[in-house]
Amino acid sequence: MKHRLRVINLGLPKSGTTTFGQALGRAGLRVADWRIRRGDKNATHFGFVGNLMYHAYFDSGDPLALMENYDVFAEIDIVRQGFNLWPQTDWGLIEAIRRHHPGARFVLTMRDAAKISDSMRRWSDLGRRRLPDSAIPGLPQPYGKTDAERIRWIEGHAAFCRQVFRGDDDFLELDVESDTARQKLSEFLGIEVDWWGVANVNIRRQASGTTSEKQTGDDVT
Repeated sequence: MKHRLRVINLGLPKSGTTTFGQALGRAGLRVADWRIRRGDKNATHFGFVGNLMYHAYFDSGDPLALMENYDVFAEIDIVRQGFNLWPQTDWGLIEAIRRHHPGARFVLTMRDAAKISDSMRRWSDLGRRRLPDSAIPGLPQPYGKTDAERIRWIEGHAAFCRQVFRGDDDFLELDVESDTARQKLSEFLGIEVDWWGVANVNIRRQASGTTSEKQTGDDVT
């Protein structure tokens, strides 16, 4: 029996989630990325993806029940506007997705942990305020202000995912900076992913006034 393909990214913020979502959107899949906004033709419910997952999980047991029209969930955490939700760290929720959706595939977008941490530090107030001010699984308050603390958390989350899916064929740890990322994702999902690049690009300036490295929403911010 062939099951419907649903793809859940377990990656943390700044790990390549926007590139991941855009790549699969260009491959013809319907993508929910962090927040479903009014005007989205696929939506039956609106709001943050992580909150919709938990709402459905506690209401019906199926975390994807309120997002039936989506194939891909590119970034599922939320830490703002009073929410502090990290479904990718929740064994019960992950297992519920696997139980209700036997065809689901799980991807951990990942790159060098120091690069992810540096991106978090320079992305809005994420590293400066939101992470250390929140009680996050694996990163309890007030930790998360320093690179060393964030790196340990990032590496710990990767270790958690590897342990949860150890030996299973429904999990892929994807190095988003690898030359083979697109090919590996295509093979894992059984579809043609014909684009892989850098998404959500913008230029920011350092305090000195000199232009910093090229910065993106996921990859090098």
